[in-house]
Amino acid sequence: MNSPSNYVDESLSGLVAAHSDLLRAGQTGRTIVRRSGVRRGKVGIATGGGSGHLPLFCGYIGHGLLDSCAVGNVFEGPTLQSCVDAIDMADGGAGVLLLYGNYGGDRMNFEMAAKMARVAAVRSVLGTDDVASAPRQERQKRRGVAGLVLAFKTAGAAAEAGACIDDVTRIAEKTVASTYSIGLAWSGCRLPAAEAPLADMGSNEVELGIGIHGEPGIWRKPMGPADALVDEMIERLVEDRGNPGEGGRAVLLVNNLGATPVDELYIAVRRAHEVLTAKRIAIAQTFVGSFATSMEMAGLSISICFVDRETEPLFIAPAASPFWRVQ
Repeated sequence: MNSPSNYVDESLSGLVAAHSDLLRAGQTGRTIVRRSGVRRGKVGIATGGGSGHLPLFCGYIGHGLLDSCAVGNVFEGPTLQSCVDAIDMADGGAGVLLLYGNYGGDRMNFEMAAKMARVAAVRSVLGTDDVASAPRQERQKRRGVAGLVLAFKTAGAAAEAGACIDDVTRIAEKTVASTYSIGLAWSGCRLPAAEAPLADMGSNEVELGIGIHGEPGIWRKPMGPADALVDEMIERLVEDRGNPGEGGRAVLLVNNLGATPVDELYIAVRRAHEVLTAKRIAIAQTFVGSFATSMEMAGLSISICFVDRETEPLFIAPAASPFWRVQ
């Protein structure tokens, strides 16, 4: 980098330089939008969050996905003004859905912005997929992590197909309620101005349940074999769903937390397929790559989204953004 103080703005300028269909906009220049604007009559979808998680959040702006994103400093929520701008710039006349992670600063500013925006109908859905962050009985307290991307996909597909604001909101809520994620890391992330990682781990340690800002996980132990670690991750996700004998169909997402070799992601994918198949859970689709990162954190997360006849087709609907394409 050049300097910590310029980290976010220089990164955003590079993002829009590389992807000409994106534009920096708004009073602060911290709102990223589609250069072509929002199609009239389509429900707009706005999101937002701190920097340091690319492709989350602004990497998913495009056809069949999102329309705008308010960007905060690294690991900080976006400002009130950037949230207002994101809502107004996502307005195509059919209402705007706010779809973002369950973090205090993000909630506060988006809730205020929804009252200040010029949009007639605004709805909000929060991602709450991190099973390690709160008990199942308190799901509303859970953090939104990589599983939020799956709600971007289904809600975005519904909006692109012409669904009304109530139906787009319902699809987003249904996807969030059906999605379960957990993270695993063996080295922590570090802020641009920091001299040490937020989570300082030993050279042979691994932490299960760690958050994307370095929030403490469920346990920290010596590193074990990949299969044993993936087994526990899948077990915790399926157990959190309840009804262990139910089976069903699911979308699997294996996410790079920032510094993990792609080969190792596929080792995890291989084992996840084996375990889910043994549990009679059919895998409708698998996504592998960097979807929600945490600077240079070495680790991965696994998300499972259970689908039905309504939501499964939405995952194969065409979509195009700088970091995710479905054809």
